[in-house]
Amino acid sequence: MRKIVLMMSVSLDGYMEGPGRDISWHRVDDEIHQDANDAVAGMAGLLSGRVTYDLMADFWPTADADPETPAVMAEFAGIWREIPKYVYSRTLRHADWNTTIVREVVPAEVRALKEQHHAGLGPGDLGLGGADLADVFLRHGLVDRIRLYVHPVLIGRGKPLFRHADTMTGLHLVESRAFGNGVVLLRYDVEHD
Repeated sequence: MRKIVLMMSVSLDGYMEGPGRDISWHRVDDEIHQDANDAVAGMAGLLSGRVTYDLMADFWPTADADPETPAVMAEFAGIWREIPKYVYSRTLRHADWNTTIVREVVPAEVRALKEQHHAGLGPGDLGLGGADLADVFLRHGLVDRIRLYVHPVLIGRGKPLFRHADTMTGLHLVESRAFGNGVVLLRYDVEHD
């Protein structure tokens, strides 16, 4: 059965974005971008909230049209366009680039997506992006793995990736890897009861 993998970047103090949705502190170089490309290319699909989808859709569909675009970015543009995407939104009316709009997080439907080979979904896990959607998936026990790029910066305030919760979630460290620019990849399996 495929897994749902929360894939995000965070500051060392746990924020996924600074005030005003600032992500300029992300230290994404070619090494990290290639690692992310490889991870996403092996996925069956991507799940995101509306804000994350809009950010991606505003840039990636044509990012490789500019001949000055670095090779790793051009590669990701093709990966992003082709991979099946599910955007969770109550208000979005239309989405392009192999995207399905889903109105609500229904745990039974998410579990069915994990278990079945839907038309257009090949083998591989499902990548999950966006703090708000991740919070809902975590509360419903739908996240199986967490894959974090921890950036060596303290931003002090902003939007935390993990919200306050009434329950503890146990994690098992599967991998840690330091990149040349100081970013550390942490990959955990979620301990389900």
